[in-house]
Amino acid sequence: MLDLNEVAMFVQVARLGSFAEAARHLRMPSATLSRRVRQLEAHLGTRLLQRSTRKLALTSGGQDFLERCLPAVDELMAAGQLQLAGSQEPSGAVRVAAPSNFFDFFPMEWVSGFLAANPRVRIDFVLSDAAADLVAERIDVAFRGGPLRDAGSATRRIFASYGGLFASPGYVAAHGQPASLHELGEHHCVTPPPDAGSYATWRLLDADGAEQDVRVRGRFVSNMQDVLRKAACAGLGIAALPSILVASDIAAGRLVPVLPQYRRAGRGLSVIYASRHHIPHAVSAFVEMAMEKLAASQDWGSASVATGQYR
Repeated sequence: MLDLNEVAMFVQVARLGSFAEAARHLRMPSATLSRRVRQLEAHLGTRLLQRSTRKLALTSGGQDFLERCLPAVDELMAAGQLQLAGSQEPSGAVRVAAPSNFFDFFPMEWVSGFLAANPRVRIDFVLSDAAADLVAERIDVAFRGGPLRDAGSATRRIFASYGGLFASPGYVAAHGQPASLHELGEHHCVTPPPDAGSYATWRLLDADGAEQDVRVRGRFVSNMQDVLRKAACAGLGIAALPSILVASDIAAGRLVPVLPQYRRAGRGLSVIYASRHHIPHAVSAFVEMAMEKLAASQDWGSASVATGQYR
């Protein structure tokens, strides 16, 4: 089987009429180029070029071979140029794995704006709380919270994800604000499933960053953070939630902070690429947009909770 690289090298030499010029064009040593062309001649069993110290000319066999292979070489080179040009503009499908509540804190308007700006891109979202197998499920990029266990994968941290305690204005009006962590035990709290018995444990950070555990309970329990958020908005009790998840509720007045001097230590959010090599432009463009938007949203949410200033 012919070596297509050697055929392309021969075409360059024939076109430029010089091994030295072709070598400069191909960015390779002239001696290497000459050797590769001789290998092609040996494979074909015929001399393609007549060489002398001053002149280089095609043999009749070389002329015939050039005429036969030139259209194919030109077509391959044109295809390569088109591929290179196309790679500069995001295009193709981007398969994204994300938590089931991803669109609770990732507004669909962000996706709409990205697709409008990149008309050659299609996005396929795979939403699940189970960690996707990036290779088996053909995932280009995944958004995950918590510890990362994908050895060999390229990962980027988006934010550390702090949160706080929140309740609806209606709940606060009816039950008042707790003055201390100890008083949380006297309030209804909406919580994840209890550790043991009827109590759940919230791990909170004080203003100095010291951790404090507080045991709470209530009449509404769920293993889904978005369900806890909705329960808090409905006035069922106080919830410990990520700032990014409640930013829109705070802006709309559906939730207010409780004991804002304490923060909820979160699991953070990271982005994981299926491969660290040759990341398609469409994938990197989507990730850059997502990271910029999410980081800004997290910064605003955290600042809102800290200052008590809401839109």
